[in-house]
Amino acid sequence: MSHGQRQRGITLIGLLFWGAVIAIGVILGMQIVPDWQESLSIQNAVNQAAKAGPTVGDIRTKFDKMAEVDYISSIAGRDLQITKVNGNVVVSYAYQKEIHLVGPAYLLLKFSGKSH
Repeated sequence: MSHGQRQRGITLIGLLFWGAVIAIGVILGMQIVPDWQESLSIQNAVNQAAKAGPTVGDIRTKFDKMAEVDYISSIAGRDLQITKVNGNVVVSYAYQKEIHLVGPAYLLLKFSGKSH
């Protein structure tokens, strides 16, 4: 072969390497996406609960009802921190999720937020 007509393409080792990288990314994504979707549901429920009523009990009850409908299992109404800032009710939350990877290795996801 002349210098200008070298073969191009991916080698078997390169194919295996990139296949493994993509497989690991897909496996991690399959475990992270449901927790991320639940965090979006929690944020929506917190925003709705903050408008539920003037008492702490009303807010926690509304959140628990929404948690049942949206299949939220990470936190409950009793885990919410409810405060008043400048006359407005602010509901905040924070929680962690551990995802087992392999052996003693875990992926720790920390979620937190507050009502708008």
